[in-house]
Amino acid sequence: MKTKKMLVSAVLLATCLMTAQAQRRNEIQVPDLDGYTTLKCDFHMHSVFSDGLVWPTVRVDEAYREGLDAISLTEHIEYRPHKKDIVADHNRSFDLCRKQAEKLGILLIRGSEITRSMAPGHFNAIFLADSNPLEQKEYKDAFYEAKKQGAFIFWNHPGWSAQQPDSTKWWPEHTQLYNDGCMHGIEVANGPLYMPEAIQWCLDKNLTMIGTSDIHQPIQTDYDFSKDEHRTMTFVFAKERSPEGIREALNNRRTAAYYRELVIGREDLLRPFFEKCVEIKEVSRNEKGVTLSIMNTTDLILKLKKTAHDTSLVYFRDMTLKPHTCYSVRIGFDNGIKGGDLNFEVTNFIVAPDKGLNYTLKL
Repeated sequence: MKTKKMLVSAVLLATCLMTAQAQRRNEIQVPDLDGYTTLKCDFHMHSVFSDGLVWPTVRVDEAYREGLDAISLTEHIEYRPHKKDIVADHNRSFDLCRKQAEKLGILLIRGSEITRSMAPGHFNAIFLADSNPLEQKEYKDAFYEAKKQGAFIFWNHPGWSAQQPDSTKWWPEHTQLYNDGCMHGIEVANGPLYMPEAIQWCLDKNLTMIGTSDIHQPIQTDYDFSKDEHRTMTFVFAKERSPEGIREALNNRRTAAYYRELVIGREDLLRPFFEKCVEIKEVSRNEKGVTLSIMNTTDLILKLKKTAHDTSLVYFRDMTLKPHTCYSVRIGFDNGIKGGDLNFEVTNFIVAPDKGLNYTLKL
């Protein structure tokens, strides 16, 4: 009997430990910009209510554990391979998640995926009032219904080879949607896909840059968290932590996509963001040079590469700043100089296709 009680106690203890582990939140350490809070968001994911492989509330639990602030379950309107087993309308996955999201403090945004062949391809509509009216025979009617509801609409994975096998193109249909006010953003990164063409379109057409996981399987199937991998997501620089704050930031294009080691966004946002990521202090100085202490205060990797400069200023060729690590950097003065411009590129802060953030530190 004693052995049986010990066994039961061990099982209960193991269950409690597993439950505690399941609900442990891993906060993502990135800075806030002055006047804004940085929210970690994923606006593209699926459950069994379209072609995903998990129950909707699992997406909320995953988001909580990974330190996300806001999510949207964007089930396909036109593609529901489990519909014989999962019989429900297009709002059901959102409704099932509400209580769990409120319990865990995750902001839940109603959304759906308009799933059409190219062109125009797949689009997400978020901040919907009701997903059901998006089920329309003609794709334009689905977009117009989303627009009528005041949705924020973005183009999904434009570089997906299943729809654009040879090159990533902007089609006439996209021009019409854009001109009709039915396109507000584009995914520049989607799961494992990185689409530099979309960055330029966002810059040229004043559209919002989005990064999403587009997760279908359990999240740990696609990402190895033991190796510090993370889902593709969007940093939203919001005035407040609320759905209204997120929508205002999306409308004003205050976002950056976080994809692998890359942070992708507009230069006017990434420059102050980088400045908040590092603490730089002068440790010592003499006629031969200066020694700096550089601290990466974030969970991000920061990659620096020397650019054009006064050759009398001697410093690193390239340098990788690992998360939460302090570095001592020596800059030499030759030919009698007493200072100068330390020019480098933050090569993984992408501000245009194949272009990192140029930065100058004056010594």
